Parts: sequence; structure tokens; C-alpha cells
Amino acid sequence: MADCIFCKIANGEIPSQFVYEDDKCVAFRDIEPQAPFHVLIIPKEHIVSAMEIDETNSSIVGHIFTVAAKIAREEGIDKTGFRLVNNCGKDGGQTVGHMHFHMLAKRNLQWPPG
Repeated sequence: MADCIFCKIANGEIPSQFVYEDDKCVAFRDIEPQAPFHVLIIPKEHIVSAMEIDETNSSIVGHIFTVAAKIAREEGIDKTGFRLVNNCGKDGGQTVGHMHFHMLAKRNLQWPPG
């Protein structure tokens, strides 16, 4: 999608600090981190939100969770824990129209969240 900021990041058009990349997704540091460790994991395919997941693209969600586990091990947060969040729609807190997962760690994350 030509005007999607996350598509531009995934395509290398906007510089970002990647912590992971493969042919299906990228993970990069959030520019406004909400925890000492805060990365966004996004599919390279433009999917607006979780509401667009269906039989043809649902495997990307499993892949993203596999990538999150790899990142957790590489960052040393696999033992202490982390939070993986997907905001869906305006009332769910989604501010960018490209499905993404926030991975937050390295502090005690309270429940319930904001």
C-alpha cells in the first residue's frame, strides 16, 4: 500500500532499527517506546487489522508468534517474560492501519493495561 508507513518501513523506504527480518515479516524498535524493550512485529503483506485475517493469510499470525519467541531468546527476555499485544480498530487502540504486534519487556508490566 503506497501511503502506509509500516509498508514503507518494511520495504526499506523509511529508515528503522530492525531487530529481525525475513521474507514474511519485520520487527523494529518503536520510536516512542512504552517499555525499556519495545519492538513492533509486522507482516510484510499489507493486512489492515486482525479483522482481515482469514484462511488465506492466517499463517502469518503463527509465524509472527514464532518470530516473537526467537526475538525473546535473542534479547534474553524469554525467562523474565514479555507482553505481545495486537490492537484492533479505533476503540482497541490501533493507530496505524497495518496489523502489528507490540512486544514489550524489561519492566514489570501491570494488569490490566490502560
